[in-house]
Amino acid sequence: MQMISTSEESGDLKDLEDFIRSNPHPQELKRSLVIQMLSEQIPISKIMKILGVSESFVLKWKNIFALDGVEALKLQYAGSEGYLSQKQQEEIHQFLQSKSAWTLDELKYHVLVTYDVIYQSDQSYHNMFHEAKISWKKTQKKNPKKDPEKVEERRVEIKDLLEKCTDSIMPEKLVVWFVDECHLLWGDVLGYVWGKQSERLEVPITNERERVTYYGALNYLTGKFVVQQYDAGNSANTVEFVKYLRSLFPESRHLIIWDGASYHKYKEMADYLKDINQGIEKENWPVTCELFAPHDPDQNPVEDVWLKAKSFVRKYWMLCSNFKVVQWLFEFVTHNEIFRFPKLEMYGNHPWEYNQTS
Repeated sequence: MQMISTSEESGDLKDLEDFIRSNPHPQELKRSLVIQMLSEQIPISKIMKILGVSESFVLKWKNIFALDGVEALKLQYAGSEGYLSQKQQEEIHQFLQSKSAWTLDELKYHVLVTYDVIYQSDQSYHNMFHEAKISWKKTQKKNPKKDPEKVEERRVEIKDLLEKCTDSIMPEKLVVWFVDECHLLWGDVLGYVWGKQSERLEVPITNERERVTYYGALNYLTGKFVVQQYDAGNSANTVEFVKYLRSLFPESRHLIIWDGASYHKYKEMADYLKDINQGIEKENWPVTCELFAPHDPDQNPVEDVWLKAKSFVRKYWMLCSNFKVVQWLFEFVTHNEIFRFPKLEMYGNHPWEYNQTS
């Protein structure tokens, strides 16, 4: 058991009591209580438990107090152990591997409580993160309802369906569409650009929430994308968009693959499908709809089109003096453009590969 010796009690402990009563900084108080508890012959193991400190912390401040007294307990004290040793740095690197995400304050608190070290510059803590291979990154959204097994199972089902229909897809007897909706806001023009540090870069926006809804469809065979503007995403507009797609290939059957939004399955859309398909064998239905697995928009290649279009709008933000320009840029980079995203390969050998080898 470690205690404060009689020689260390001469005046210093009286000064210590006065210092504790002065309501010092919490970290100074913790150091002082270590010395006070040792003077009262409280075992180190009990001090560690009460104050939540390590044995090395207790011994360190016992020795420092013995050498320099109460002044050494203050935060401005410049002792010989002001920086982390190589071993302590390695311990911190191991500590930082214990979970995947941290805040700067968490690291500061850990270094302070465990090693009683405070760095004046945040860069020192940034260096610790860097050396532990922890970088500053943006969080990504994730739907906790997503079931990877169901997503993969559904992907295989769609892949098998498309391969089975290849003989109909190639001559465009069956036109396959990946379909999705996108809400374009005037505020979508805002993004990151290079500019002078002393100047703000401003885009004139009278109503950041002004918006339109686009329905888009990617032709699986040709990669051509078509887009139509509507006032909202609902059953009535969904029916109108499907009618538009049929008008592009009036002699063909249509297979639409999209997510499980309610207006894709119910009300006017359900009635429309029942009306046009009634009395016809399923394999000859004018319009057949297939759903992606729920809660995972990444299955749909159209998501990549929307991303490309919004990135294009942000790139030319300086042209967007009004919302009409924003819409024009968005439609310019989407309507009737050809997209051949790698994501299409999720669903097997793409039909255009057959064209290249035939």
